[in-house]
Amino acid sequence: MIDLFKKTEEQHLYNKVKEANCYPYFHELSSGQDTEVIMEGHETIMIGSNNYLGLTSHPEVIQAGIDAIKKYGSGCSGSRFLNGTLDIHVNLEKKLAKFLHKEAVMTFSTGFQSNLGIISAIVGRNDYVLCDRENHASIYDGCRLSFGRMVRYNHSDMDDLERKLKEVPETAGALIVTDGVFSMGGDICKLPEIIKLAKKYGARVMIDDAHGLGVLGAHGRGTAEYFGLEDEVDIIMGTFSKSLASLGGYMASSSKVIEYVKHTSRPYIFSASITPVSVACATKALEILEREPERVKKLRDISDYMRQGLKKLGVNIIESTTPIIPIYTYDDMKAFMACKLLLERGVYVNPVVTPATPPGKALLRTSYTATHTKEQMDKAMVEIKKVLDKLEIK
Repeated sequence: MIDLFKKTEEQHLYNKVKEANCYPYFHELSSGQDTEVIMEGHETIMIGSNNYLGLTSHPEVIQAGIDAIKKYGSGCSGSRFLNGTLDIHVNLEKKLAKFLHKEAVMTFSTGFQSNLGIISAIVGRNDYVLCDRENHASIYDGCRLSFGRMVRYNHSDMDDLERKLKEVPETAGALIVTDGVFSMGGDICKLPEIIKLAKKYGARVMIDDAHGLGVLGAHGRGTAEYFGLEDEVDIIMGTFSKSLASLGGYMASSSKVIEYVKHTSRPYIFSASITPVSVACATKALEILEREPERVKKLRDISDYMRQGLKKLGVNIIESTTPIIPIYTYDDMKAFMACKLLLERGVYVNPVVTPATPPGKALLRTSYTATHTKEQMDKAMVEIKKVLDKLEIK
């Protein structure tokens, strides 16, 4: 028998990157999440956050958290299934269901856990789950946790999806799961075509709208609103850790489906409920989104401003219409070096390398916030161009 820990002694990529002095992970912040942060003692423009609506520093959101911890304490000390349901949990679920135009909502302790809990409960033995190849890791893990069979289809390839649907036995149930906005490329799923195929073959549809809520649609309700298909999507999953400036996740669906998942989802039943602070902050952020839908337009405007500016400078970006703007470095090590050089110049971005991207397609994932200023964007785009030129990235 070999030593289980032998794998920890091997030379992994992160060791090589550390040796090259361009390790890009676990940078320490000593300020709150905002358009500018203090990262390792330096003022830094943040264009690597999912704080899309800029609500993490909103005074009403902060005050809601303070009030909640004073009233309810620091935690719930139990699962929603037993002693961990507060009145504010139920209130948030009702507000969110009304906002999303769905019959009911249930909440999970994290976004990752939401996908684990939903998919593993809905997809049973002999069922099939059809998964876009570029879906989030939590979707893949949810599929693995289920007793059904996972079938992957090529990214946004509707011909391949239909081929896979044709192979599902008539005696089996089928769930098509897709990101609404794909978190690395920033592109939007082909929801109208997915809905059409689902109806043709009798499948159900689930959207992971973690990066869609607060981003897409006139009111920020996400991918389904963007396409005018809110009544056609069976399950909408999302998170509170992005546009809603908190922590947790949710499932929106029919009352019947929600009740079923509440009583069968092991990740839901056997996990502590969302802390009072997180619930209160998410609730207040949702109220602000409803009250100020113009934040969605501001987010789109600042993202378009950055997109156009980068293109004018000759930076090779992946085209999208969302606040996620990926920039190719192609080579993994150049992605790490670019992050290091940008941070030294006061700009934070995220590296995305293999296996998260295909070989030779490494990139910098940049993302934007409704409260970014044009001055911040002008500085960031100039620094990005300088670093790319320095590394001879075309």
